[in-house]
Amino acid sequence: MTRGPAHTPRSLARIVSASLVGTTVEWYDFFLYSSAAALVFNKLFFPTSDPLTGTLLAFTTYAIGFLARPIGGLVFGHFGDKVGRKKLLVISLLLMGGATFAMGLLPTYATIGVAAPLLLTLLRLIQGFALGGEWGGAVLIVSEHGGTSRRGFWASWPQCGAPGGNLLATAVLAILAAVQTEEAFMAWGWRIPFLLSAVLVVIGLWIRLAVAESPVFLAAQRKAEERGVVEKAPIVEVFEHSRRQVFIAMGARMGENVSYYVITAFILVYITESLGLAKSVGLNAVLVGSAIHFVTIPLWGLLSDRVGRRAVYLFGAVAMGVWGFVFFALLDTRSFGVIAFATTVGLVLHGAMYGPQAAFFSELFGTRVRYSGASVGYQLASILAGGLAPLIAVALLDAWDSTLPVSLYLVAMCLITVVAVLVARETKGASLEPEDVAATDEKASLVTR
Repeated sequence: MTRGPAHTPRSLARIVSASLVGTTVEWYDFFLYSSAAALVFNKLFFPTSDPLTGTLLAFTTYAIGFLARPIGGLVFGHFGDKVGRKKLLVISLLLMGGATFAMGLLPTYATIGVAAPLLLTLLRLIQGFALGGEWGGAVLIVSEHGGTSRRGFWASWPQCGAPGGNLLATAVLAILAAVQTEEAFMAWGWRIPFLLSAVLVVIGLWIRLAVAESPVFLAAQRKAEERGVVEKAPIVEVFEHSRRQVFIAMGARMGENVSYYVITAFILVYITESLGLAKSVGLNAVLVGSAIHFVTIPLWGLLSDRVGRRAVYLFGAVAMGVWGFVFFALLDTRSFGVIAFATTVGLVLHGAMYGPQAAFFSELFGTRVRYSGASVGYQLASILAGGLAPLIAVALLDAWDSTLPVSLYLVAMCLITVVAVLVARETKGASLEPEDVAATDEKASLVTR
């Protein structure tokens, strides 16, 4: 079996660093919205007499961003498989940063009325579109630069951009909440994190432009040119030959994605609206948990290199289904230390799914369609999973005045993930080279190890 292109640890570290910085910036932008939806937008852009109703409306625009993600995945995946991973990564960063910066300049409902939430929704759609194309390119450019033996470890680093971005967004909001009065924060302080996005984008762009194009993609491109055959659009090939892999990726995402947004976004609503605690309690708990999450994701990726992607992923899904009940019981203690512990353990268990995910999804698809296939599977699930999770959780809490339905909802999503991973083949050790067509062969997808 071919081992992939040779890279020194130093060159791989440079590629990983560039990918990680870019994904951190993009996730900072995306998560900033979710925190603001729970703390600010519900009051400034969707003012109503009922706090939970305003929050539901704010989270509806939050969910709309997820609707644009599959479209971004389709568009960026198509061109990423045609012209390369690097160019599309630069475009996604610029789109995301521009939309987030513009949010910081938006007038509120009190100033321009209904136009305010409409403009906010438009910018959220742009955010979703950009993020839809970001993930596939970021994890593939790392996966395709490295060999097979430690791909789980190296590919898991771009995944750290999620907790890294969340850590950064939550930290900025927590600092502002600590140094400002509630009135100042609601009047103008909330805009600062959004405007800071411009600085972060410049840094991310400078680093990302230094990354070399994926050697696996370049080799596949040369082979296609040598054959002189006009190939079908990548997305057409995906749905002709890799439908099963797409559904596996979608199923594997459900428990992982829902659990993440329940722990990091819904917690802010529950703590402030139901438990009557200060927003800083939830923000600081997520801050602590995200820091541990960031460190442990690569460890789960490394473990998947040893025992396989499926074993680690299954452990995370089962453990998360159980923790969903413990999590809310611990939140109800109203003790910051206990709340931080509950959040941290939940995010560590989430990492058992999220860590191996990049390598696992990359290995499901062949080179010609890898960007499209991985992106579509990942982003389609985002609509049904993360995009609706806070909305469903808030609605369940509002209807039942209990967190038990929320825990049961989380269990159901984790069960879907368990089934998807069980029917998948083990991909650890698979080659990503162009000549390896097994991943796009429908028969190969039936082999389980």
